[in-house]
Amino acid sequence: MKYCIECLQPDTRPNSKFTNKICPVCNYKKTLSKVNWEERFDILKKIIKPYRNKKPYNCIIGVSGGKDSTRQALWVREKLGLNPLLVCLAYPPEQVTEIGADNISNLINLGFDVEIVSISPQFWKKLLRIGFLEHCNWAKFTEQAIISSVPRAAIRHKINLIFWGENPADSVGDLKTANKDVNKGYDGNNLKNMNTVSGGNVDWISRKYNLPIDKLYHFKFPTETEFQKNKIQIIYLGWFWSDWTIKRNGLIASVYGLNLRKDKFENTQDIRGFFSLDEDWVTLNQMIKYYKYGFGRISDYVNEDIREKYITRDEGIKIISRYDHVCSKKYIKSFCKYINISEDHFWFVVRNNVNKSLFQIDNKQNIIKKFVVGTGL
Repeated sequence: MKYCIECLQPDTRPNSKFTNKICPVCNYKKTLSKVNWEERFDILKKIIKPYRNKKPYNCIIGVSGGKDSTRQALWVREKLGLNPLLVCLAYPPEQVTEIGADNISNLINLGFDVEIVSISPQFWKKLLRIGFLEHCNWAKFTEQAIISSVPRAAIRHKINLIFWGENPADSVGDLKTANKDVNKGYDGNNLKNMNTVSGGNVDWISRKYNLPIDKLYHFKFPTETEFQKNKIQIIYLGWFWSDWTIKRNGLIASVYGLNLRKDKFENTQDIRGFFSLDEDWVTLNQMIKYYKYGFGRISDYVNEDIREKYITRDEGIKIISRYDHVCSKKYIKSFCKYINISEDHFWFVVRNNVNKSLFQIDNKQNIIKKFVVGTGL
């Protein structure tokens, strides 16, 4: 395990590759100083021109009601003059937070049309349970549905243009989503290659777990043939914004009514209360990610703050060392109750999936890291 020498991104992130000891995101950040943002905006205006006369909606934006989707919806309507249909795949009642529901209501109150896609709660819970017990990742399948449901809606409504936020290659270093043509970094039609989407294939899920394929409709990212037939184009808006950051998106969305997480960041790894506001269990998944790859949610905050020069790398090391693994027991307890397992069973699964190269388990079953933050192994 090695760290980027400029930020604190480890080389254990899936689909990432360092160049000269520097992570993909820091390398991308360096290129932005040479960008002509007016020229990029002209490119965007040319892209959207054929879609302007589409009725009643020019485009689709996938939303959770959070910081990124709220800012995107406002920018597309106010800056581009388009009328987007917002599509939200909603968590079931036992999972969605009150803040999450309020933030979707906020988008509606801001004058947007929002389509809510809701999957059978019983089937959702079944897949969530399988995801955790079999893969130690409750979002193994459900995150695929959250992403895939948006182009599914585009096909269903015959809307060709989809706006997405940031390219995962540029924001976190998932290079499988990168576009080979650097002049088309806005093209998001390779989103299916994202680590959490697995190419959109669901046939193996149906076969392995004996699940009806029709129940997996919203989990299946459309094929390349479907994209071409329906002339679907995904555009990464982050490519056109000079100020796309976690902090700025959160602050701007807050001005327009975004409700923030109220729990302490010592319980959530969420320094500013901006992340995954529509549900709480992502916090325990971030803790598990830490035990698998050596980094959690707070690393994303800290790395961006280092790149934006809000803090130094040394200051970031102290924050990550102390908080990158934290998760309130109340979230673990409520999750275990939801999928009907004991907390002992929860930790049994987690310990069986700990990355033994990065951690060791002592005689008291404590998980101890072998690496030093900022240095690695």
